Amino acid sequence: MKFEKASTGHKGLDNIINYLRIGDNVVWQVDAIEDYIEYAKTFANVSLKEHKKVIYMRFAAHPPILENQDVFKTYVLDPSVGFESFTTEVHRIITKEGLEAFYIFDCLSNLLEAWATDLMIGNFFQVTCPYLFQMETIAYFAIIRGSHSFETVARIRETTQLLLDLYNIQDKRYIHPLKVWNRYSSTMFLPHIERNEDMIPVTSSAEAATLFKYLPKHGFGNVKRHLDYWDKLFMDAENLLYNKDSHVEASKYDMQKMIEQLCKFMLSREKRVLELTTKYFTLEDLLSIKARLIGSGYIGGKAVGMLLARKILHNDPRINWDDYLEPHDSFYIGSDVFYTYLVQNGWWNLRVEQKSKEGYFKAAEVLREKMKHGKFTESIKEQFLQMLEYFGQSPIIVRSSSLLEDGFGNAFAGKYESVFCVNQGTPVERYKQFEAALKTVYSSALNKDALEYRLKRGLDQADEQMAILVQRVSGDYHKKYFFPFLGGVGFSYNSYVWKEDLKPDAGMIRLVLGLGTAAVNRVEGDYPRVAALDQPMVQPLGNMEDIKKYSQHKVDVLNLEKNKLETVSLNKLMWEKTGIPMELIGILDYETNRKIREYNIKEQEAWILTYEKLFKDTEFIPIMQNILKTLETAYSYPVDIEFTVNCLSDNSLKINLVQCRPLQTKGVGGKIDIPEDLDEKTLLFATKGHFMGGSINQIIKRIIYIDPKAYSNLSVQDKYALARLIGVLNKLSADQQDAPTMLVVPGRIGSSTVSLGLPVTFSEISNMSIICETAYEIMGMVPDLSFGSHFFQDLVEAGIFYVAIFPNSEETLFNIDFFENAANDLKDILPKETRFENVLKVIDTQSQIQIKADLKTQNLKCYRIV
Repeated sequence: MKFEKASTGHKGLDNIINYLRIGDNVVWQVDAIEDYIEYAKTFANVSLKEHKKVIYMRFAAHPPILENQDVFKTYVLDPSVGFESFTTEVHRIITKEGLEAFYIFDCLSNLLEAWATDLMIGNFFQVTCPYLFQMETIAYFAIIRGSHSFETVARIRETTQLLLDLYNIQDKRYIHPLKVWNRYSSTMFLPHIERNEDMIPVTSSAEAATLFKYLPKHGFGNVKRHLDYWDKLFMDAENLLYNKDSHVEASKYDMQKMIEQLCKFMLSREKRVLELTTKYFTLEDLLSIKARLIGSGYIGGKAVGMLLARKILHNDPRINWDDYLEPHDSFYIGSDVFYTYLVQNGWWNLRVEQKSKEGYFKAAEVLREKMKHGKFTESIKEQFLQMLEYFGQSPIIVRSSSLLEDGFGNAFAGKYESVFCVNQGTPVERYKQFEAALKTVYSSALNKDALEYRLKRGLDQADEQMAILVQRVSGDYHKKYFFPFLGGVGFSYNSYVWKEDLKPDAGMIRLVLGLGTAAVNRVEGDYPRVAALDQPMVQPLGNMEDIKKYSQHKVDVLNLEKNKLETVSLNKLMWEKTGIPMELIGILDYETNRKIREYNIKEQEAWILTYEKLFKDTEFIPIMQNILKTLETAYSYPVDIEFTVNCLSDNSLKINLVQCRPLQTKGVGGKIDIPEDLDEKTLLFATKGHFMGGSINQIIKRIIYIDPKAYSNLSVQDKYALARLIGVLNKLSADQQDAPTMLVVPGRIGSSTVSLGLPVTFSEISNMSIICETAYEIMGMVPDLSFGSHFFQDLVEAGIFYVAIFPNSEETLFNIDFFENAANDLKDILPKETRFENVLKVIDTQSQIQIKADLKTQNLKCYRIV
């Protein structure tokens, strides 16, 4: 670092501070922007005379500091894009301009209009100032006195090289250096009065009395100065609410403007979400949310969706929803805490690197690991502790609630983590468990699937702050276990109809006993109950043997003794007599119970979960229909919800609505005419039902086929290697429109058990147009029709058509000869992967293959065009 001197352009100021040094960041604390402008212009002009490159960073609404575009280089920035995007762009500019550029920044206090919190201004300065220092620059900044908390000013003072107080009192200007790094004189830190070009230390009692008489009005005596801008905003909201104006119309206008402002700063930046929140939330609602908010910033999409859905229902006059809905008990960790965690642990440069094209995935791996081991500030830790004291030893769940999550067009379903904290043990143990869960969720913002998802949707440069939703787990104690009676997901539009007479717009649900994890995820060898809400008793299965086989056999619970999430068998729960009202959701398994009696096993009963009595004899189905349609009407868009159901002592049901988001769907579309008289030799496959993603009429240009027998003979290591190879081919199939590709695999896509299917991640199949899971029952590889799971929602959202093929079914035709005899282009595309030639085929169809499916008739045919 050079210690070359530079002039401020003001002789007296140069004398006070012994000139500027290369690397100095200079922060001016002023009462009016006009005072800062004059000194900034003086510095810019003298720097130009000395042949320095002067850069003006323009982002505020105040008058421009530098106006001559011919001599000053100006960058116009938009703070409303968010802290991360704004800060990253500033760093990009500094990098581009290189060493020894001189900078004039607009007033930092104006960033409050976009970000609302002092915390983020402190974060911005704390990451930008050291980089400017490293680039051997000199930079001028300003803040408005009294607009920031002592904590923010302290962070700025700690980071900057120079902090100067500038007062204008009765047309006399005073400069009071508060910090001048690496320089000292006997009068340097006294206030100085400006007289022409000189700066005279204030030593006379008369001058000092005039100055210090003024100070309490703007500094030490003003209690509000201790508060963050964020806190002042909510104080104003409380005053508005509890001290209403006598003029009713004016008061309504002021309150609506405050609602809009608070929604903009705390709930969302997305236009359609903001329209809904400002329509339904009252000022009381928003202040109630603030009372449960830790830190500042947004509460994130998942929290907003949950609260908004509840508010929409409670505003519905047709039903008294208090009779049916369980109150939520939630806290919110603001999105600003996430960025502050990165900044104060010294990881911001790594975050900037991760935003680059080269570091997008590579730097993410490093940062993700670091985020699991960072530290929180003491003030934030204290708020965490108070929240945990509130919950006591009740189980809680720490859920992702990022800015982009659960919005219109980008659901991020299942992309980020949610972690159960069973919350048993001493306060110290419970805090450690909570903090580990929080760091797990934070680090999941950088997992590969999430990064791939953002990249594919053009969101890789968007702000994606991770807010957190902390909820009391809905449920009850069942001896040593804690879990809700039922957990489930609901869809107001059923993209997965499996019979001709089912109505897609009637909606559907997936339901499980216990925690709802198995309702949202595809689970190996276990099946939730899927119900179309117009015909809930109709299952996509045949006989009782199938109903038993494809039902739930395992239950996710919280084990209070082991202090962890656990999956136990349904039979074990029955053995332990946990008090579940099984007659409401199941029927006795007479065949298994007969065997139990033959073995003389006492006090054990086997059940098959069918939910018949729940659907027929309770209000559950009408309630779910009402919830989904009411929310869909309010959103003017199909919705997807997560919920729990608890059965009270009087056998009444209470539903806890824990999540709501816009549902990405594919409609029925127009009727697809499917040829009836095709020669079987031209068919690749045909099926009745078992497909998802709406109707389709698509030419296929490439087929990727995995031979089931050859795959089953691979080692476990080679099966994983083959999955990675599919990921490579997926990247080569990046354009779904120009090169539509069909992937045909045995068993289950994305299986974590390699004997049941191909262990790919979603990012490794994200560019496919069509995915086919084929049954190879000899080896136990059977497609898993997990209608409505996160996996299948990913397919719908990515525009991927899905079909399950059961070759042994009477309603299915599968032309194995076509796939076995087709030419293999693998060695031409990936010459180094010929070891998999007997397992994997890449078939160039010459655009002679077409697939057609009609959602209404449930007919599907894939055939050669002749």
